[in-house]
Amino acid sequence: MSAVRSKICGITRVEDALAAVEAGADAIGLVFYAKSPRAVTVQQARAIIQALPPFVTPVGLFVNASRCELGEILDAVPLALLQFHGDETPEDCEGWHRPYIKALRVKAGDDIAAACETFAGASGILLDTYVEGVPGGTGEAFDWSLVPKGLSKPIILAGGLTAENVAEAIRQVRPYAVDVSGGVEQGKGIKDPARIRAFMAAVRSSQSPM
Repeated sequence: MSAVRSKICGITRVEDALAAVEAGADAIGLVFYAKSPRAVTVQQARAIIQALPPFVTPVGLFVNASRCELGEILDAVPLALLQFHGDETPEDCEGWHRPYIKALRVKAGDDIAAACETFAGASGILLDTYVEGVPGGTGEAFDWSLVPKGLSKPIILAGGLTAENVAEAIRQVRPYAVDVSGGVEQGKGIKDPARIRAFMAAVRSSQSPM
């Protein structure tokens, strides 16, 4: 299998972004959702992105943001990829002159293949855990057997991933990428460099020849 990419989400500090980069992360996630304990301001986001080296993708996470709010943030923050984590339609996600990924909160009975077709313009589909009333960041894993094979979009696997379970998750799902937030934290929005390193080592170990 090709190398599994990785994103460390919920970054709120420059030092945490740099720890993720040093450990080998391909992308960092910035949360623009005021109700999240990991939310960042425009000023925080600009400082974090300015500190990133080349070839690390800054991703902006939005939950049912208004077009006005989203437009203002995109005018101020040089995001390379958008992540829509609410009830957005394909029309809501498109027209921003940036690639996007759409998050789905997975539960039994969901038609993930149909969702991939619905969001045909997405660069990928992120699969997170369904918890009623919570758009993401629950720290809970879902049943990975619910993910069908041969989907039409690259899959980013999220939801309750840690250094202890990510290798098994990769072996089961074979995702394009994995996404972690709470699993590498010492507190809400504060990352733990040792946990980041352990997580990234586990991702790499999952791709080693058996």
